[in-house]
Amino acid sequence: MPKRIASLPPGEPDPALLEKLAVLQQACLLVVALMALTVFANWLFPPIATYLPAALTRMSVPMSLMVLLCALSLALSEPGNHLSLPRASRYIAAQAGLLAILILLESVFRLFPAVDLLLEADRAPGNTGALPVHSPAAFALLSLAMILVSSTGSYLKRVADGLVPLICLVTLVLLSENLFGSIGLLRLSANNMISPLLLMCLVLLTWVVAMRQAEQGVWSIFVGAGIGSRIARGFAPVLLVLPFLIEVARTRVILKDIVPEQYGAAILTSLAAGLSMVLLLVLVWRINTMEKEIHDLTLRDELTGLYNMRGFYLLGEQTLRLAQRAELPFSVLFIDLDGLKKINDDQGHSVGSMYLAETGELVLACFRETDVKGRFGGDEFVVAGQFSMVGIELAATRLKAAAAERTAATGRKYPLSLSIGCVTLDHPSNESLKELVRRADEAMYRDKRSKRVARA
Repeated sequence: MPKRIASLPPGEPDPALLEKLAVLQQACLLVVALMALTVFANWLFPPIATYLPAALTRMSVPMSLMVLLCALSLALSEPGNHLSLPRASRYIAAQAGLLAILILLESVFRLFPAVDLLLEADRAPGNTGALPVHSPAAFALLSLAMILVSSTGSYLKRVADGLVPLICLVTLVLLSENLFGSIGLLRLSANNMISPLLLMCLVLLTWVVAMRQAEQGVWSIFVGAGIGSRIARGFAPVLLVLPFLIEVARTRVILKDIVPEQYGAAILTSLAAGLSMVLLLVLVWRINTMEKEIHDLTLRDELTGLYNMRGFYLLGEQTLRLAQRAELPFSVLFIDLDGLKKINDDQGHSVGSMYLAETGELVLACFRETDVKGRFGGDEFVVAGQFSMVGIELAATRLKAAAAERTAATGRKYPLSLSIGCVTLDHPSNESLKELVRRADEAMYRDKRSKRVARA
């Protein structure tokens, strides 16, 4: 039976996905708050540092305060939260942004030596140069993005659509710079790097802001329920990571003199082209799979998995034309489930649906995969295929016998009884499929009337 796809419009966010993202956002904010509070605890009680990994203490008190304000602002602006206070969250975000600007000015002009000492923890291990300025600048930009994301004005939301990707780009630059520097790529100096703990807080906060904006802005394609959104979510991580992997491979292969530069460039270029082709193949395969699911939904009956009337005529006409072109016999079998109205009235529509589903199972089991099998709605089923007159009559007998066996095995109150009519086109003819179905329907009614006469 075909799978259901989401009934939401493609552009609408998926509520189930948003619920999962909300839990992840809360977890990220909790981690950020714990890291900032750990720094405060270490500052107030220095002996605690002996029990903590060194990485958990490498963030300055001013920056940890700014990080804590950002986390609090995002927690208070969470949509649907009973503690949501949008105005207070924007005020706290403004305070975080002001603090980031003050830290940035101090990092540049070094006006207060005591403050400089507090900021020393923001350096990465081995950084002996100037105080890092990119981290407070990034947090100032992040604070502005937080204010715009939680705003209600349509103009401000459009500005946020442009600002959020910018802060994501800045964070990605800082992350890649520190990553490449830490593993010795591109001969980066430690003086260009910031504290890993501070960088982790920036990455987590930026991710939360990006997810908040994706719920309402132009980037909502990443949280939508449609095919495009699912493809975007699947390929975005690969497309983000792939350039970094290629750069790491390039520097490792070329700079380490494993192969000559010209060969290394050729090998990596060819590898990138090959990976691009693999991504293209996976993308096309995924689109084709989803297209088939949609195609089946429009052409198949949901209860039985057989073709609906539209699907039956679409594929049946093709099968008929092939048979006429090859001058092969072609038959249509029309089936009616006896007594369905009485079953519905006496035992309920759920039992009637069960009878219909069982009939669909028998039709699938008794006919070939190449035959076109459909349900016309109600209690009517139809099969078309390349059968001779003898072949279609044998198939009808086999189907009735299978229904009788099912009835005997279950001992149900009402038998699974089928009335069947069939017609065969075994000579050159321009008769249409609809005309063959009409004649098979008439033959089925003759079979049904003969049963009534026999019972009388």
